[in-house]
Amino acid sequence: MVKKTLVVILFIFASLQVQAQFIKEKAIDVSIGSGLSSPYGEYDIMGSGFYTQGEFVLSLNNWIDIRPYAGLILTKPGGDDTENKEAGYKSTANAFLFGGKTRLTIPIPWVAPYFEIGVGASIGSFETFTPDTDLEESGFIYHTPISLGLELGPMHNFNLEFTYYYHDSVQQTAGAVAFGVSIPVGND
Repeated sequence: MVKKTLVVILFIFASLQVQAQFIKEKAIDVSIGSGLSSPYGEYDIMGSGFYTQGEFVLSLNNWIDIRPYAGLILTKPGGDDTENKEAGYKSTANAFLFGGKTRLTIPIPWVAPYFEIGVGASIGSFETFTPDTDLEESGFIYHTPISLGLELGPMHNFNLEFTYYYHDSVQQTAGAVAFGVSIPVGND
């Protein structure tokens, strides 16, 4: 499984070097926001902190983008729930994130909603401690990125998004509420 994921990621990055006619525009998209981590299930246990991400955007048309990404999420136990703190319940994520996503956009002027899905991996440490779970893992962990957001402005060069990274091996979702800006580069 690790070999397959590495092959897919290497293929994505190698394909960036190929000059193909189906790539209409290229850009760098940089996002920053409030990082969050929470366990799977109905628990009021959350970590909070910092999130940032950079994406190399390859636009196929107004509807579809391919986006290799790299980012960072740093969370620590949060909240004011004294009972959870005393029990030691927590959800933390401190990791470097990378992978590839596809964005599907409805190209409406000024405010264009979008949905993203992809495959990726995280390198770092994760803790999920709840009444039902006691998981702590460090190293290389697979994740599934999913985002919902809005591209804003006349050129759709700003975005506001809710982005999530599902880490099944530690039964945790890391994510963010983020604001981003897209900077066009090397468009032919």
